[in-house]
Amino acid sequence: MTDLDLTPGLSPGHLGAPVTEPEGRPPGAPAPRPDAPDPRRRRTGLACLLTALSLVVVFGGIGLAGFTWIQGQRKPPAAADYPGGGSGSVQVSVPEGAGLSQIASALVRNGVVASSLAFTRAARGSAAAAGRIQPGTYTMRLKMSAAAALAVLIDPANANGLTIPEGWRGSQIYAAIDKKLQLPAGTTEQAAKEQIAELGLPESVGGNLEGYLFPATYAVTDDTTAVDLLKQMVERAGKEFVRDDAEVVATNFGQTLYGLVTIASMVQAEADNVEDMGKVARVIYNRLARNMPLQLDSTINYAMGRSTLNTSVTDTRLDSPYNTYKHAGLPPTPISNPGRQAIMAAVDPAPGDWLYFVTVKPGDTRFTDSFEQQQKNVAEFNANQASASAAASASPSASASASPSAPDPASPGAP
Repeated sequence: MTDLDLTPGLSPGHLGAPVTEPEGRPPGAPAPRPDAPDPRRRRTGLACLLTALSLVVVFGGIGLAGFTWIQGQRKPPAAADYPGGGSGSVQVSVPEGAGLSQIASALVRNGVVASSLAFTRAARGSAAAAGRIQPGTYTMRLKMSAAAALAVLIDPANANGLTIPEGWRGSQIYAAIDKKLQLPAGTTEQAAKEQIAELGLPESVGGNLEGYLFPATYAVTDDTTAVDLLKQMVERAGKEFVRDDAEVVATNFGQTLYGLVTIASMVQAEADNVEDMGKVARVIYNRLARNMPLQLDSTINYAMGRSTLNTSVTDTRLDSPYNTYKHAGLPPTPISNPGRQAIMAAVDPAPGDWLYFVTVKPGDTRFTDSFEQQQKNVAEFNANQASASAAASASPSASASASPSAPDPASPGAP
């Protein structure tokens, strides 16, 4: 019989040879702990570490201070610049919405300033230049200093541009172009008719420019033609009318994009202020949804080629497709050229149940869904108009005028 306690390699709990006990260690005694570190050695190591960290902080601070000082002594790189006011002349156009970098590039391209950097630095360092450079065409000199070029650009008197206000009709815009380009009256309107295919209008508008002559400021040079300006206006309108998913919104309202432009044109003509545009748009949509005639005085004014606050009962019987008292739905074309705010109102009208509105007095437009309340508001409007007319008649410098006739009480507005 084998004694398992005396045979190497067979003792329970061991794989291979049994563990050799250290000399002098009693059997079963616990293994000794490793030697404890010398406290003096620990203190010496910690002191070395702290010293090293202190040196890093000291020399790092010195290095940072030196770097900061060097950076402070460095000057920004010099920008190429011409001296003086230059000589000769060249025309430089500044489109609407152009930033300093775009303007600087145009100046360099035309040989006005030596570098974009010189001009942008001059402009950014001038409090007077902030927001002062207007769209237009400027007559500049060649090889001007950046400061001299900036002085020309911030003077509005030097901007040779054509500004089209929001809500102008095509006839007004044609006349303004003729005047700006010093053309005989009627030249632009005739050019528009003869060259309509070249203006870039969508096919859906049937060759009608009304609504697509976008209001903005356009640069005019010695070579600019009437057709050039009309093309720019149509191009700008096309960009504005496809923003904000306008076509999708129009479909959701049961309209075409051209219909949305028409609604925006009526909003532009009817609203007393920008804040009311969304409400006016909502009235139009609400009445269309109920198959109610729009009864907008602005459409009659357009048909009659006038602009007035006074619409008589006789006017509401006018035989015209633009008479929205007689004909339901939208007029056949836009009635003005709407701006950005009016377009946004047509795209995103204010929420409400209104069916009527009237501007009782400037700054006081009343909206309601009650026919009875609308009648009261219209009566107040008529009283204000009569009072104003009487005051004007009593004035020595004013000619006598008849009191206005009351508009149809179903009219949602008296523009």
